[in-house]
Amino acid sequence: MAVNGALAFDGVAFSYGNVAALRDVSFEVAAGERVALLGRNGAGKSSVVRLVTGVLHPDEGTVWVGDWDTAGRAPEELAWRVGSVFQHADQQLFARTLREDVSFGPRALGFPAPEVRRRTDEALDALDLHAHAAQHPYDLSPALRKLAALAGALALEPTVLVLDEPTAGLDRAGRGRVADAVREHADRGAALLVVTHDLAFAAETLQRGIVLDRGRLACDEPLDRLLTSAERLKPLGLVPPPVAALSVALDLPGRPVRERDAADTLARVAGGRSRS
Repeated sequence: MAVNGALAFDGVAFSYGNVAALRDVSFEVAAGERVALLGRNGAGKSSVVRLVTGVLHPDEGTVWVGDWDTAGRAPEELAWRVGSVFQHADQQLFARTLREDVSFGPRALGFPAPEVRRRTDEALDALDLHAHAAQHPYDLSPALRKLAALAGALALEPTVLVLDEPTAGLDRAGRGRVADAVREHADRGAALLVVTHDLAFAAETLQRGIVLDRGRLACDEPLDRLLTSAERLKPLGLVPPPVAALSVALDLPGRPVRERDAADTLARVAGGRSRS
């Protein structure tokens, strides 16, 4: 079963007909851990998402959500523990108002009205969406619709949260809202798995990187180490984000990959040189 009541893949293989999507994939995401799932298009990332949510079941191996084997659970049952936002978030919006949409999950799970209201309000607050609560979701901009879908997932208060390209189409402010909301949710004890090509977002928000390559697990290590290793990233179709590349180019102590850490390190280095 999963470590610390979170998420685990144990020797998972899956094929679409004769085409192998995943081959003997094993990893764990602990409660409170924030993990990036990286790789080229077609590497198997979307298959991982579908397996976690119960849309697909492994051909071999086991996907654990806590002590649940997902092969024995329907997607609607897994919704008690797994929240997800797909890349095309519009597919998850269908109610007449944003508030109704965000509250749908808790209502469907049978929570009493006061609990539904609390969860809905907290999810709207987390993404600064209260001003739009009475609007129809499709009257919102595409960026706000993406945030709305995330709010709906957060309202479930899942122990495992899976996001597929959550920052695609968002500006810096929107990316910041997503980062703050998912950090807070992980800090409450949820396991977070984020499929992303946005390595700058990953560097700022996530802690560990799992890289898939042609359906196999190619790499699993702390992001600050992975993102400062261009020789490892290039064969996997990944490019270091700007801060990580600058950190390596300037040979900064500790090789920081986050903007604030890099700025602090540069200030210390500059201060030391000015005193010498």
